[in-house]
Amino acid sequence: MSVEFTRIRVESDGAVARIVLARPEQKNALDQETAQQLLHAITTCAQHTDTHVILLKADGPDFCAGADLKALATMVDAAPEVHYHDAEMLGRVFLAMREIPKPIVAAVQGRALAGGAGLANACDLVLASDTAQFGYPEVRVGFVPAMVMTMLRRSVGEKRAFDLVSTGRRISATEAERIGLVSRVLPSATFDVDVEQIVVDLVSTSASAQRITKQLFYKLDGLDFRSGIAAGMRANVEARMTDDFRTSVLSFAHRKG
Repeated sequence: MSVEFTRIRVESDGAVARIVLARPEQKNALDQETAQQLLHAITTCAQHTDTHVILLKADGPDFCAGADLKALATMVDAAPEVHYHDAEMLGRVFLAMREIPKPIVAAVQGRALAGGAGLANACDLVLASDTAQFGYPEVRVGFVPAMVMTMLRRSVGEKRAFDLVSTGRRISATEAERIGLVSRVLPSATFDVDVEQIVVDLVSTSASAQRITKQLFYKLDGLDFRSGIAAGMRANVEARMTDDFRTSVLSFAHRKG
């Protein structure tokens, strides 16, 4: 699939691939074309062997306001299969973000609402400015936070998730961190610098260890306790077979000797 990026921007320095939502005039709202471009960018970055971390950020004051309601308005009389195809594209983005073996970091400033909150939550690490806001206001416009609930329930638990999706209320970055929707809250004055430092720290870790960690981490969702321990044993052995592990262990043993 060849895609011309008109709604996003991709920047790479090798170890870090930065995918930037680039529709600030539309509050970086998500339509089918944006989702298609995101899917292409994410899967392409995942294939680059030099890329260690993917950083998802946005132009303008807001991260993402969710679905592009103007685009949806042009489809209100379309057949169900047309709507399904539109929803499916964003669903494929969420699946790709979960399945690729490289860590994806969200840098959230301003508002992350509806599908925008879901897009942030689909990332492995969510860094939020202390002025950021999160919410799932779909019910207020007769819509449903359908796909994003799968991730939200896993992050914050059943009762908190239902509170958010049923009331549509907005929450602060501080509350989002407290309930598990956000990994860390950073000062807005130094947000960009702090984000870059965290990404640099991630890059300094073992790529093979990050890959195995992410794959096992999400695999555990569908496993019972015994199966999870068994999967962990296999991942443990897989890590021991990597060059990174062997190099580090031998170096440590040499220093201790």
